Amino acid sequence: MTKQANFSQLEYAAKKQTRRGRFLAENEAVTPWAALERTIPFYLSFGGRGRPPIGLTRTLRMYVAQQCFGLSDDGVEDALYDSQAIRRFVGFDLARKDQSNG
Repeated sequence: MTKQANFSQLEYAAKKQTRRGRFLAENEAVTPWAALERTIPFYLSFGGRGRPPIGLTRTLRMYVAQQCFGLSDDGVEDALYDSQAIRRFVGFDLARKDQSNG
């Protein structure tokens, strides 16, 4: 089953790639994500109260983006809404309500 692109993704695909987008694409290509994730002790538990966790993969990718661009915790959250390149890198889709897996 293929996922249909939303308007934001289609608009972004038609634009010239930015330096940020190129940097993140290069980072994506050279980082051994699966091996890196295996080195991180991670305990996922969700008791049903509060916001569900977003998962190790997205957390790690958000941390990398945060460190690469010198963003605060609030800054990386804002960047997810402001930058299609960062959303694509992190795997965050504004059209999906449930972002907990990943």
